[in-house]
Amino acid sequence: MIEKKAHKILIIGPSWVGDMVMAQSLFMTLKANDRTCQIDVLAPEWSFPLLERMPEVTKAHPMPLIHGQFGFSKRVQLGKHLRKEHYQQVIVLPNSWKSALIPYFANIPLRTGYIGEVRWGLLNDARKLDKTVLTMTVQRFVALALSKNESPTFDYPVPKLQIDKKNQQIVIDKFQLNRAANILALCPGAEYGPAKQWPAEHFAELARHKLAQGWAVWIFGSEKDREIAGQINQLTDNACQDFCGETTLGEAVDLMSLAEVVVSNDSGLMHVAAALDKQLIALYGSSDPAFTPPLNDAAKVMNLNLECSPCFKRECPLGHTHCLTEMSAKQVIAEIN
Repeated sequence: MIEKKAHKILIIGPSWVGDMVMAQSLFMTLKANDRTCQIDVLAPEWSFPLLERMPEVTKAHPMPLIHGQFGFSKRVQLGKHLRKEHYQQVIVLPNSWKSALIPYFANIPLRTGYIGEVRWGLLNDARKLDKTVLTMTVQRFVALALSKNESPTFDYPVPKLQIDKKNQQIVIDKFQLNRAANILALCPGAEYGPAKQWPAEHFAELARHKLAQGWAVWIFGSEKDREIAGQINQLTDNACQDFCGETTLGEAVDLMSLAEVVVSNDSGLMHVAAALDKQLIALYGSSDPAFTPPLNDAAKVMNLNLECSPCFKRECPLGHTHCLTEMSAKQVIAEIN
C-alpha cells in the first residue's frame, strides 16, 4: 500500500511578536482540519524561538529581508529555492504586495491570502476581508484555514507555547536566579510608541508594593526598553531584576514562564504571557482591546474607555495620555488581588 504524502503548507509569517503568537491559532486550526499536514513557516529569524515552542510547526525558513525591505531579486531567488520543498499550499499572512512574491516564484499551486495591496494573480485564492465581520486579527488569520466557500468562524484555539524544563533551568543558571520568592513580571515597553506605555512611575509603585510583600520583580523588554526599565529600577532603589536587552527572545519566554503574575502594556510580550497561561493584567491606552486582545480568557484587560481612545496614535495627539496616566497602580494591584 502506497503511503499518502502529508499535505505540505507554507505560512508566510508576520513580522511582529504579537502577530506571530496569534498565528499559532491558525497553525492549530490547520492541524485540527488535517492532523497529518506539515506546517512550515517563512519568518524573520528572531521569531524562531517562538516557532520552536509551537508543536504544530515542523520547520522554519529564515526570511532574509527585514520588515519593509523590498529586495525584488532576493524574493525571486528565495521563491525559486523553495520550489524543492514541493508545497501544495501557501498562506500569506502579511497584506503587502511584496509578501506574495516569494510563493508566486516558488510555483506553489494554491496561494491563499487576503487581497491586501491588490494581489490578484500573485494569489490565486485571494479573499476579500470584511473587517466588520472579522473584527479581530486572530479571526482573520484563522479564517484563512477555511476554504473560500466556507463561512468564517469567530472561534479560534488559544495559543499555547510549550516550555522545555531543561531550557528553563539553563536560563535560571545563566542568570543565577533565586526562585524562592513569587515573581511579578513587568513588560513596560511598547514597540509602537509611548501612547501605549503605562508610566514608569506607576510601574514602580506597583513594583514597590509587591517587593514589600516579599516578591521578586523582573522587568522584560528589548534593548529599546532599557530607558524605561532604568527609570522603574531607579524608583525602586534598584530592587528589580532588569532583563531588558540582556536576554534572547527564547530566554525571555522561558523566564516569563516562571512568573506568577505579568503586568504588560499592549505589546508582543503581552501575547507571549497570554500564551504561557500566566495571570496577566493587560494595560490598554491608544490601542483597542477588541482588535488584538490577549488570547486567554483568564487575562484581565484594563482600559479606561475614555472618549479620546482608542486613537491608534504612536503619541497622544492631545499631549496628556490620560488613557494611561489616569490608570493608577492601586487599580492594577486590585486586579491582581
